[in-house]
Amino acid sequence: MIVAFSVTPLGVGEDVGEYVADAVRVVRESGLPNRTDAMFTSIEGEWDEVMDVVKRAVAAVEQRAPRVSLVLKADIRPAVTDGLTSKVETVERHLAE
Repeated sequence: MIVAFSVTPLGVGEDVGEYVADAVRVVRESGLPNRTDAMFTSIEGEWDEVMDVVKRAVAAVEQRAPRVSLVLKADIRPAVTDGLTSKVETVERHLAE
């Protein structure tokens, strides 16, 4: 499964990068395959392990922000691995044709 999620601290002003970094740090330390871009962090693994990381990432931001917003999108495909890479490679292959 791949989960793309965004954790946003509310009530802390416009500069939220250091709060977001707290969440991304949790994801990177999890050891699961992941990618972060300007809008979302994607993480790949089994349901329970991915959701645990998301929960801990939210908790990291929640420690310093009075309110937290979470946006989450999941691609649940049993027996598929390395989706973070293979899905992008498929699109790139079609673009190259």
